[in-house]
Amino acid sequence: MNEARVAFISFHASPLAAPGEGKAGGMNVYVRQLARALGDAGVPVDVFTREYRPGAAPEDMIERISPSARVIHLPAGDPDTPMDDFFGLLPSFLAEMQAFTLRNVLTYRAVHSHYWLSGWLGQRFGRWLEIPQVITFHTLSRIKMQSRPGEREPLQRQEVEEELIASADRIVAFSPHERDAMARLYGGDVSKIQLAPCGVDLGRFRPLDREESRQRLGLNGDKVLLFVGRIESLKGVELLVRTTAHLDTCEPVKVLVVGDDNGQDREVDRLRELAETLEVGDSIDFVGRVAQDELPVYYSAADVCVVPSFYESFGLAALESMACGTPVVASRVGGLSTVVQHGSTGYLKAWRCPEAFANSVEMLISSKSLQHSMGLAARRRAEDMSWDKVAERIAEIYDTLAAERAAANAT
Repeated sequence: MNEARVAFISFHASPLAAPGEGKAGGMNVYVRQLARALGDAGVPVDVFTREYRPGAAPEDMIERISPSARVIHLPAGDPDTPMDDFFGLLPSFLAEMQAFTLRNVLTYRAVHSHYWLSGWLGQRFGRWLEIPQVITFHTLSRIKMQSRPGEREPLQRQEVEEELIASADRIVAFSPHERDAMARLYGGDVSKIQLAPCGVDLGRFRPLDREESRQRLGLNGDKVLLFVGRIESLKGVELLVRTTAHLDTCEPVKVLVVGDDNGQDREVDRLRELAETLEVGDSIDFVGRVAQDELPVYYSAADVCVVPSFYESFGLAALESMACGTPVVASRVGGLSTVVQHGSTGYLKAWRCPEAFANSVEMLISSKSLQHSMGLAARRRAEDMSWDKVAERIAEIYDTLAAERAAANAT
């Protein structure tokens, strides 16, 4: 029993799930790395998450990701339940959390929820234990709907997010853009919203020898463009395909698209057909999902990483690329404008048109000196965004809430 312990709730995204597996992505990485860094900083963390491995033995309910951070898997419906039906599973999951807490005589100093589903749980769990409630949304429905024409989100999600923004003791936003959008779209109190960016594992994501990396991937002397992320419409991969068709360079170009669509909406098939129509099919390689340990090889092999998203609350792939010394060309949306320093570590494009992206890509791949200087600046920028620095900022938020609670109880 340790009063310094914090309860993380990551209902639908286990920190142990591999990015690119199902809906696993940057949020899974964030929860795992932040929990580990907080534990290393002396703030033990329990991560409550939905069991994601069918048929796991009871003794595997608890897994450690570090000496002071553990993941607690609790049952909640059938493993194949579609995400659209997750909200109905929350009451039973809350009961499982409460039973586990009582059974193991646990105390927590705060509950920190991740995503709106977890926020619904955290609101009730925090009130039950009479502890402060912190939430990081990762994505917000109304920002997504503003980001891309035709994007739709359930009214229930919008209403729950609005309620959580009004009731949470603290909200962690990745960027000023996200903070301001919470105030504008949800009526959030900016005094309760604290900025704390995402982080990057500087030991894993570091510059590797470019030629050796290219040899490992079987690449020749082509200029290499890289995309990393889930293949879905909001990620804007279609813009990358069209950008490739607009490149005006005498040098051959290879585009590596790392990630997949999980076969659910056939987005990869659609993009392949588009690439053939635009006569760039031979230039684009849909690699599929790649293990985290292999990603630094891809980043290091690339001349430039392209992040053409309609919406990114943070932009983890951009930061990972920068940590590997590879400059970025990205949409000027969400947290990307905080991560990428325009003209120093890459380029931010306000206009989502292939001509604009192609122009910036051409500048980078045509100048080794520009690519080198931006790569060095990118790595320096990433070194300021390590996970231990993020954990230090988050721990300060917990400490402030504890002091406020103690002061309130003393009056």
